[in-house]
Amino acid sequence: MGHSVALNFADGKTFFIDVQDHELLLDAAVRQGITLPLDCREGVCATCQGRCDSGQYEQDYVDEDALTEQDLKDRKILACQTRLKSNATFYFDHASTFCQAGEALKVQATVTALEWVSDETVILKLDSSQYSKPIRFLAGQYARIYIPETGQYRAYSFAHAPTENNQLQFLIRYLADGLMGQFLKSQCQIGQTVELEVPFGSFYLREAAPEKVLYFIAGGTGLSAFLGMLDQMSASHQMIHLYYAVRHEAHLCEQERIAAYKEKFPNLVYHPVISRPTDHWQGLHGYVQDHLAPDQLKANAFDMYVCGPPALVEALKSHLTENQIENCHFYSEKFIAAAGQLEAA
Repeated sequence: MGHSVALNFADGKTFFIDVQDHELLLDAAVRQGITLPLDCREGVCATCQGRCDSGQYEQDYVDEDALTEQDLKDRKILACQTRLKSNATFYFDHASTFCQAGEALKVQATVTALEWVSDETVILKLDSSQYSKPIRFLAGQYARIYIPETGQYRAYSFAHAPTENNQLQFLIRYLADGLMGQFLKSQCQIGQTVELEVPFGSFYLREAAPEKVLYFIAGGTGLSAFLGMLDQMSASHQMIHLYYAVRHEAHLCEQERIAAYKEKFPNLVYHPVISRPTDHWQGLHGYVQDHLAPDQLKANAFDMYVCGPPALVEALKSHLTENQIENCHFYSEKFIAAAGQLEAA
């Protein structure tokens, strides 16, 4: 019995490989055409160094000059010495081209639904079941969708975890003057075929100790990534705070789905935050950082994931820095609307 492994690279590309029982990670990657950098193969030079973001593994030998004790605590690994004990995700701090990894997977999909859930948000549903294998990606990652007759792609986070039948869903912000907005409004039809490239992105859920608090902070359609993460997570008693920031109450979407997550996760606390509320709004208003008290953040170690506009990401980074909050890991993905891209950090 083997294991499914995701190899994520600094250029945002992810490749999935199958690792056989007792097979070294490096050997499995090379066998499937991904020539991870190597030199000694003896656990000494650290040329094949990476980091395990999720999963269980063991290493045959690691020289103390290759990885320090702190490196090992931080789950850094040498691919030439790593054997898998479960499915896993690894990150390598260099471009995929450095190890001659191939192109992203291209798949065809059929439009099955186009649901306008607010004046600026549409849910696009696609059927890629004609692709014979399950499309593999990490919850939180994104696809590049080709806009017909434009020569252009636009990037959108999967709004779900991977499925066996390749049913895909994306939350898309409607921009009237954007290429995707124009396509969705005037050209997109049920039954139409579109092309996607998958998967991309360094924004995905890392493994965390049960006592760690998770902060999921979404700006607008950045909610997509967190829907995928919550889909992927198994029920646990881990404390999760989901903040969903939009301008108006009418822009909140997928509320029934979020309610279902609250049933699944007993310690999930949902915080919708409206920046321009009506007089009838009874919940949080303003900006997310206004509702993250420094004392609250310093009380427990936590991981903070932020997906949304650059202003949201930068405001939260500044909030942590200005209040000298260091007991956390910070992961982010910015929407760059003008370029139609996503940028992870």
